[in-house]
Amino acid sequence: MERGRAPPPPWRGPWILCLLPALAGGQPLAAGEAAYEEWRATGVRGRAVELSCGPVAAAPPAVVFWSFTPQGEGLPRAVAVGSGREVAMAPGTGVLGRVTLRNGTLELRELRVAAQGRFLCQGLFPERGRLRVGYAAILLRVLVPVSKPFVRPTAAAAAEGAAVALTCTVREGTEPLSFSWQHQDPRGGPSVTPAGLGGSRAELQLTPANRSHTGWYICTVRNEVNNHTSDPVYLDIVYGPDEPAIRVEPFSPEQGGFSAGEREDVVLSCLAPSNPPSRYVWLHNGSQVHIGQTYVITAIARAQAGTYTCLAENSHLQTRTQATIVLTVYYPPAGSPSCSALASDDQRDVALRCRWLGGFPLARLRWVGPQDEEEEEEGLMGTSFSMATRIQPGAATRNGSSFSCLASHPALPLGAACGTTLWVPSGSPSCAAAATKGDEYVMLRCRWEGGTPLVTLRWRDSAGRTLGDPAPSTAVLVLSTDGSLGGREFVCVAAHPLRAAAAECRLRLGKLDLSPAPPPCHGTTGWHLPADTVPPCRRAEVPELEAESEVAVLEGGEAQLACRHRGSSASLGATVAWYDPKEREVTPGLAKYRLEQGEAWVNLTVRDAEWPGDSGIYRCTATNAVGTASLPVRLRVDRYPAPPNVTISKLRYTRARTEVRLEWRTQGAGNLTGFVVQRRQTKKPLRESPSPWETAAGDIEPHSRDRRLGGLDPAVLYAFRVLAVNHRTAGHPSEVQTPAEPPFEAYPAVTGAAVAGMLVATAASLLAVHCIARHRETLPRLHDLLFRTAGPGAQEPVGTAEDAEAAAGREEEAAPAQGDPSAPSTAAGAEAAPAEGDPSAPSTAEPPSAAPGTTDDPPVNVTTAVTATP
Repeated sequence: MERGRAPPPPWRGPWILCLLPALAGGQPLAAGEAAYEEWRATGVRGRAVELSCGPVAAAPPAVVFWSFTPQGEGLPRAVAVGSGREVAMAPGTGVLGRVTLRNGTLELRELRVAAQGRFLCQGLFPERGRLRVGYAAILLRVLVPVSKPFVRPTAAAAAEGAAVALTCTVREGTEPLSFSWQHQDPRGGPSVTPAGLGGSRAELQLTPANRSHTGWYICTVRNEVNNHTSDPVYLDIVYGPDEPAIRVEPFSPEQGGFSAGEREDVVLSCLAPSNPPSRYVWLHNGSQVHIGQTYVITAIARAQAGTYTCLAENSHLQTRTQATIVLTVYYPPAGSPSCSALASDDQRDVALRCRWLGGFPLARLRWVGPQDEEEEEEGLMGTSFSMATRIQPGAATRNGSSFSCLASHPALPLGAACGTTLWVPSGSPSCAAAATKGDEYVMLRCRWEGGTPLVTLRWRDSAGRTLGDPAPSTAVLVLSTDGSLGGREFVCVAAHPLRAAAAECRLRLGKLDLSPAPPPCHGTTGWHLPADTVPPCRRAEVPELEAESEVAVLEGGEAQLACRHRGSSASLGATVAWYDPKEREVTPGLAKYRLEQGEAWVNLTVRDAEWPGDSGIYRCTATNAVGTASLPVRLRVDRYPAPPNVTISKLRYTRARTEVRLEWRTQGAGNLTGFVVQRRQTKKPLRESPSPWETAAGDIEPHSRDRRLGGLDPAVLYAFRVLAVNHRTAGHPSEVQTPAEPPFEAYPAVTGAAVAGMLVATAASLLAVHCIARHRETLPRLHDLLFRTAGPGAQEPVGTAEDAEAAAGREEEAAPAQGDPSAPSTAAGAEAAPAEGDPSAPSTAEPPSAAPGTTDDPPVNVTTAVTATP
């Protein structure tokens, strides 16, 4: 009998059955009319079900007996017996649920699965004054509701193309079960049933899985009792990256790529679908320039043109894809277009020239005039690149007509333009004569300024022969005074394309000479005279100079600026001079400059060029009797490339605090010729400005990375920094640091002293022990203290009977040695003693008493414990 469990109550069913004859006594029993009914009933676990013993409308039985046969078993079990209000329940009915019997109807509440089986009702039914026997067999089926399902995927994250299965599992539920699946996009939205994936089974096959399968999955299970839905489970499909798509803003496609204007903001965006999201890296001409999906190029420069590659990487799958575009940067030519007008075709036409060189692509130029609308309709107008020339007939052009050159370029939305107006100056040319250079020459000057194009002037003699070359606005003719020029007449003829008739002025020299007049000198018009008849005349021109427009030199070097004459103007006594950027004339003897001069050249050398003081525009000027010419030369003093940055890695005082140990390292690439270490005091009053930096060490070799600096005041706290130097260019100074305190160096000394002390103490101890062992008679007490073992009278604690017997035996063995001083030794006494375990020896021996006065040792108390064993 188990403890804590009450015995089941006695079943009173047999007692009630004994009443059946009494209840039927005196009443006819129609046994031959017994009715037998059988039907099926269904119940749900946990709910209630009623089992009736007969038709619902029939009278309740007078006596009823319910039995139950579990499914699969053949023996029935009593459940309940009732007669009227008297009801008896059989023990063990709790496995069926809460069982009650009322009016012959068996009610099962909180139905359990064990109640599934065959219930048999046997009852006596009163009918027309007699009792009828009735049997009712009910086959009860207990249904189990579906429990909450849960979804198990074969993998929480799978690569695209792999086979993935999701299984919907329920703990319990009466079959048949039906399954349904819902899929929800990860970005939200309604749940939909996966199409074509077999979503009506317990297992959902995704073969092969693709990116559209990513999202939340929900499983719903149904049976004839209820339905239940699982919690959503997320399935992650890893894929990509796909081939990137590059977008360029502003959008300006062209053949083979995209284009953008210089100084324009360009935004490059890359999109490569991937899960997890792609990691983007931008490459420009193969070099990494940016990490991220969007690359913004602010004020793009022409050097940033080229190929841009977007590299997309999936860190989970370790896969990469890339896409490349070609970005062309358009930039216009420098400055603005220039327009000019020149006379052509022997002063009959005007050549309109428009020039704008450089840029990418080349600028398109087009001339537009008063009659261009009609010509454009006829298709006569065209465009040119960089340079455009238009020949305008002078006879068909009115004075004051304006022409424009229109320039268009992809980088200039509004374009550019220049213009010119053709006009003839008013008045007429003016002539003058003057003697020059010690009356060796006579200079004839003809001037008529203004007009577009400029008026062309030329000198002729009285016979109509051309003297010298034509010149615009001013024509100068220089004649030698060796021959007599008195009475000679010279004519200056002025021509302009817009003027139908030429204008002229005449000049007659007033001084007469009786010597034969030489014939006039020939010009460039085709006159050919004998050499002895050619008069001593020459062409007069403003000096022409030539030099390099720009000279570049590195800081500290020498720059040579060369200027030379071109043509025959040097023989007219031209004076050449150099001017510095401050418009001061450079004279010989200056330490900064050196002048070197030849017949047709003058060179200026700038010594020890400094940046930026010596940079600027130098002018070479030449002056003669006709005029002055000036030619600018730009001197550009460049600094050496910046050296790499420096970082201090170690800065520490020595123990005396009069020196520091400094170590550094460089960052990045760059040329360098040495290092400089600077220092200054750090602690200053608040009102005082920081002390200036002073050089602590200079001219340090470029391969050095450390330095020991001395001469420090221990009471002053210093700050140090290091600079890399490339010739005269200093790099960015390192961070400012103060020296650290020297490390504590006493630990090795203390440890060494402790070890040495231990060794010395050990050696001394060994020597002392050795000495005591060898001098036993001299040092008996120390010898006994160190080497004495337990004496014969020593006692040990006695814990058991065996210990007591062993102690007694030891006392007996020690007794002869104590009583007889002449005993040879303890070992001899031990040999004379009876052997332990000898049966003839007594178990205990009384030790002899020592004679009085034979020993001074105190008496020894011995306690013997004896244990008797029955």
